[in-house]
Amino acid sequence: MTAGSLPFAENPEVLGFSSARLADLNGYMSGMVEAGLVAGTSTLLMRHGQVAAFQTFGHARLGDAAPLSPDTIFRIYSMTKPVTGVAMMILFEEGRWRLDDPVTDHLPELEGQKVFVGMADDGSMMTEDVVRPPTMRELMSHTAGLGYGLFDVHPIERAYRKAGVMTADSHDDLLGRVARIPLMFQPGSEWFYSIATDLQALVVKRLAGMSFGEFLRTRILEPLGMVDTGFQAPADQLHRLAEMYCDGGAGELEVATKAFDMPINDYTRPPRFESGGGGLVSTAVDYARFCQMILNRGELDGIRILKPETVALMATNVIPDAVLGTTNPLRLLPFNPAFGFGLDLAVAIDPRALGMVEGKGTLSWGGGGGTWFWIDPTNDLIFVGMIQRMADPVSNEFRARARTLTYAALTHPEK
Repeated sequence: MTAGSLPFAENPEVLGFSSARLADLNGYMSGMVEAGLVAGTSTLLMRHGQVAAFQTFGHARLGDAAPLSPDTIFRIYSMTKPVTGVAMMILFEEGRWRLDDPVTDHLPELEGQKVFVGMADDGSMMTEDVVRPPTMRELMSHTAGLGYGLFDVHPIERAYRKAGVMTADSHDDLLGRVARIPLMFQPGSEWFYSIATDLQALVVKRLAGMSFGEFLRTRILEPLGMVDTGFQAPADQLHRLAEMYCDGGAGELEVATKAFDMPINDYTRPPRFESGGGGLVSTAVDYARFCQMILNRGELDGIRILKPETVALMATNVIPDAVLGTTNPLRLLPFNPAFGFGLDLAVAIDPRALGMVEGKGTLSWGGGGGTWFWIDPTNDLIFVGMIQRMADPVSNEFRARARTLTYAALTHPEK
């Protein structure tokens, strides 16, 4: 049978999972709902192209009588980034750009940016000339030297926030604000989570000659049957949009009105601009279809989005060895020779060295609203998890426990 537009296996055992052990995953998810730590959860596990388990618990909104459903719509925030990456690679295949192109070939407004080197006694920034412009490869791997404005950890981050980069009114407005701020470091010399994917959306828009949303709709979302994914929840489907919550203190959830100190997105109306870094809403089924396309090396249900070698390129670490061989608390993730980053996706280069149980080459990312996914090519499986709790230690725990419990239930892993 099918769930939405995904094929269901007869039972988990035929896909190499233990039903009894998958019950532990369900028990964990339902227990977190009962404890009041989240309003609801949706988890979808696939292997060999079939659904092994798809469970929902709780509610889309606290106080609702109706349970959270398989077609509940979630704010996926940074899980938008891999979708943007696929859009970029579609144009890459068409010869519109190359990985080693200077970013300034496509975003000339960034010409002449300086590089931050420290703070002067008078509180001004000290800068030096850029050795070379960042490349498109660096733009797609957060090694270009850009900031984000989400984290109060560096003068450049504070400059992004002061300039209101994340509250710009358009892609061009955003680019103009970024252009006036120095790079955080010389291109390619470090990794920092950044506004880069929103700039990629502008590159797509300029190269394709259409709005970013229209490009996603016609080249990715509609071909893949991702009918509930977009930059706005349709008016007649708002009842399916899950509410966003945050820690209200004293163990209670409260409705989130801000995300990273900025007003939370209102998906009932068109956005100020279509954010390639965090603007989409989606469902577990829709995003699973996207992940399955990646796992299938660019194809789903006879529709090819990318060539296999292009997906392999996205899934290859591009962080320089010199960066992976050092540590830096500003990186957000503990990159090292066993864990790197490809083109808009994190890559597990050597999971065993990391003490992790997924297969080699596993791709992953998550969203600031609590959503997460991974794609394990070694074990031919994908997992999509959806909650709506702003990023904090509790939402991070969901991701770690889901991984552990999923692989504990895998009785027949690939050798």
